[in-house]
Amino acid sequence: MTDMKTITCISLIAIFLLNFYPLSAYEERNIIMSELEETGLASLSLAGGSWFPYPEYEDRQIWDELFGSSAERVIQMAEKYLDYEWVVVPASAYLEFERSGDRQSMERPYDMNRKVLNTFALAELAEGQGRFLDGIADGLWAGAQMPSWVLSAHLPRQASGRSIPDGKQEVIDLGSAGFGASMSVICHIFEKDLDPAVVRAVKSAVREKVLNPYLDPSCRDANWWMADDWKPGQLINNWNPWCNSNVLLCFLMMEDDPEILAEAVRLSAASVDRFLNYVKGDGACEEGPAYWEHAAGKLYDYLRIMDYATGVSCLDNGLVRRMGEYISRSYIGDGMVVNFADASASFTPDIPLVYRYGYDCGSREMMNFALYLLYNPVSADFRYPQLPIGNDIWRSLETLRYMGKMRHEIDSLNVLCTNLSGRSGLSLASEKSDMAVTPASVRASLRAEVPQCTWYPETEFAYMRNRSGWFLAAKGGNNSESHNHNDVGTFILYIDDVPVLVDAGVGTYTKKTFSHERYDIWSMQSDWHNLPMINGTSQIFGREFKAADVKCSTSKLSFSAELSGAYSDAASCRSWIRSYSMGENELKISDRFVLSDRIVADTVNFLVQGRVYLPGESIGPGSEVPAGQVVIVNGGIAVSLSCPLSLQPSVKEMPLTDPRMSNVWGPVLRRISFVSAADAPAKGHYGFVVRQIS
Repeated sequence: MTDMKTITCISLIAIFLLNFYPLSAYEERNIIMSELEETGLASLSLAGGSWFPYPEYEDRQIWDELFGSSAERVIQMAEKYLDYEWVVVPASAYLEFERSGDRQSMERPYDMNRKVLNTFALAELAEGQGRFLDGIADGLWAGAQMPSWVLSAHLPRQASGRSIPDGKQEVIDLGSAGFGASMSVICHIFEKDLDPAVVRAVKSAVREKVLNPYLDPSCRDANWWMADDWKPGQLINNWNPWCNSNVLLCFLMMEDDPEILAEAVRLSAASVDRFLNYVKGDGACEEGPAYWEHAAGKLYDYLRIMDYATGVSCLDNGLVRRMGEYISRSYIGDGMVVNFADASASFTPDIPLVYRYGYDCGSREMMNFALYLLYNPVSADFRYPQLPIGNDIWRSLETLRYMGKMRHEIDSLNVLCTNLSGRSGLSLASEKSDMAVTPASVRASLRAEVPQCTWYPETEFAYMRNRSGWFLAAKGGNNSESHNHNDVGTFILYIDDVPVLVDAGVGTYTKKTFSHERYDIWSMQSDWHNLPMINGTSQIFGREFKAADVKCSTSKLSFSAELSGAYSDAASCRSWIRSYSMGENELKISDRFVLSDRIVADTVNFLVQGRVYLPGESIGPGSEVPAGQVVIVNGGIAVSLSCPLSLQPSVKEMPLTDPRMSNVWGPVLRRISFVSAADAPAKGHYGFVVRQIS
């Protein structure tokens, strides 16, 4: 029998999400509704999918042109699934989330069914011979028979609080909205070639699981992401554009009544406007690059769909562009990104999505960034992007529309690279440049528009690069941000794209990750970030625990923040100013502090991936680490970290057993702790300098 205390605990997850996030600088921008009310609603007579911007399935010439060389790969993938047996997600898989916090037992078969369905649909569009139509029909039929499309981790938003569908209430989450969009788009494209019973089943399921609960006011509390009754202090995050974009697709494909469709479009536009009102005007994604595809990326999808269906386009809005360019600014190099909060440090974005977004919002920086990511250093040329084949049929189709533009640009770059092969002595456009033009330098030129320092003053993120290949990211903020870690004032440092001082990121999501036990997880704690323990005290969770007087000089490549407000009164701290100053070959880290009382020792922590050598240890024949220094070696990069002689360094290892972390960092991370004397002065300064060892 299920433990009802466990069920109650699970139900608290959504309450945690809704009620414990920071006050946002909410601004009544209302970008979409203002445009929609002026120009767009007259177009909504195009109900029932007649707006759809893709050709009929039978129009083989256009589909052949759209797929081009991508067709073969898609067809080969689908052929592997011709004998696929559609999986029924068992009750035990749903219940496993209640029992152990495991959500993958339910999500693995669910995701696989959806991926196979999308693959069959794309392959049939690419080939057009009917080989995959039965597979499409079977996949649609299987999906229509499911009791719910909501993920087990999100089902506790039902009134029952259970992680298993209770049959009494339909709610909408990331899974159900996305599944509904796939079903709607695929059913629309192949409707003439499907048995009418399959079509009726799909339309009935989409209406029951998506359309009706979206319009039903009694479901608004469960569908919290709509922000229909938003109040200051409540969260509006990536769920909003992610769900709304897919729900909009469902309505535009499946709703035949123009009045109902108009109501749904207005409702979604007002909802997404609340997301745009909520996000900070600087455009940063506080959830990190890994969530950019679902936040800004899904906002782009929503606006593109709205443009197709109504003629209303907000893609030229400055905020929309800044939100897009964040993904370019947060990229460090070699697949590594800034990973504050619940983000992985290793991440390559959806390249065609980045290009499309940049093309439509007029950002050459984003388009060039997408091309930059397609460079192959082994062959010294640029490769064509692959068509994404997964659980998002809309993005796959949109990639096809823009593939020709990308290939044209790639062909031009490759002609340039070919002409440069074997030639030396060429210089860049500037006569004063002494850098030879090579394929690698052509690639580097694609990042020329990225500023040396990007400062997000509202989000309080600073990203800095110097001419020596050093990259620093620092943050202020507060300890109740979306996907929060207690990390006010932390930073990361990379040299030549190699991690030197790092942020661990987050492990595999479980029930604990979004519960009141979140900060029992080590990677969420300030002690495991590049931060001080003041008087033996760590930072704590809460919107009131925040940085103050946060400053960034984009010309001097410096950053500073008052951190005392991120700690409780137990720290007995009147002021703790953390600052970073990056030169050409060094990074200075400074902690200036004033305590009310000295209670216990301070500890300043730094997290590293590589090996650590303490004073007195040998780093090679006849070479010993001197007092006042620690040496860090990682990936061919060696640095010294100098410290005051009054601080005692030590190292602690954190074994990484979670594959989400070990796949990025390897088997272990190491924390260097510099500990003061127990009776250290209550006022003082700890200074650290990172220098590369040649």
